Amino acid sequence: MNRPKVLIAEDESLLRVELRDALTALWPEVDICAEVENGFEALNALKLHEPQILLLDIQMPGLTGLEVARHASGRAHVAFITAHDQHAVAAFERGAVDYVLKPISLTRLAVTVDRLKERLKNAPADLGQLLQWLKTSVPSANRYLRWISVARGEEIRLITTEEICYFRSAEKYTAVVTAEGEHLIGTALKVLCEQLDPTTFVRVHRGVVVNLNAIRSLHRDFRGRLEIRLKQRPDILPVSAAHATFFKQL
Repeated sequence: MNRPKVLIAEDESLLRVELRDALTALWPEVDICAEVENGFEALNALKLHEPQILLLDIQMPGLTGLEVARHASGRAHVAFITAHDQHAVAAFERGAVDYVLKPISLTRLAVTVDRLKERLKNAPADLGQLLQWLKTSVPSANRYLRWISVARGEEIRLITTEEICYFRSAEKYTAVVTAEGEHLIGTALKVLCEQLDPTTFVRVHRGVVVNLNAIRSLHRDFRGRLEIRLKQRPDILPVSAAHATFFKQL
């Protein structure tokens, strides 16, 4: 039987080493295929190594463990690393593989190892419902969308919301517009609006949502209609009368 491949994603370097050493001591047969310190690296390692098991810190820079787990759902068995014991218990009751609690306990980790071995006998679970529950339960500022994934051939490009100048409806797609260019995604603009931070992203037209931080200035055209000029793009965005009220408050 092939050695099960394990990816460890933990931003605290000392804890990452401790976890690796403890895991290999308890389960010598495992292959630690990658050790990463942030969510972006974890997502790349998931694609590159195709591990059977992910150990994911819930709170990581870039992407959280929850966001990485969403991509791994149905592809790998997941155990989260957390300091919040109350969430560990509740999440496990909802079908998570398990939690590794901080600080690391060999006794508790041995229980996790046994459960992972048992889970390997079956296909990885769909974590959709669990992740949705955790999204509203784990203490975090990540209630709103923090990044967009776009496909470029075989590569997945991750664009943080800070990079996005504006979104624009494009028939069946939505254009994600950054300083460098445009990318099309299959998520409707209406759906995106429900996931965006309303203090940062504002609808200025039926088909356009702009990042307030990307605005350089406001102007009126010869007809008196409001227009937006951007800091990093030459695009001029018209503001419809229905949405001009927001800017009158500024």
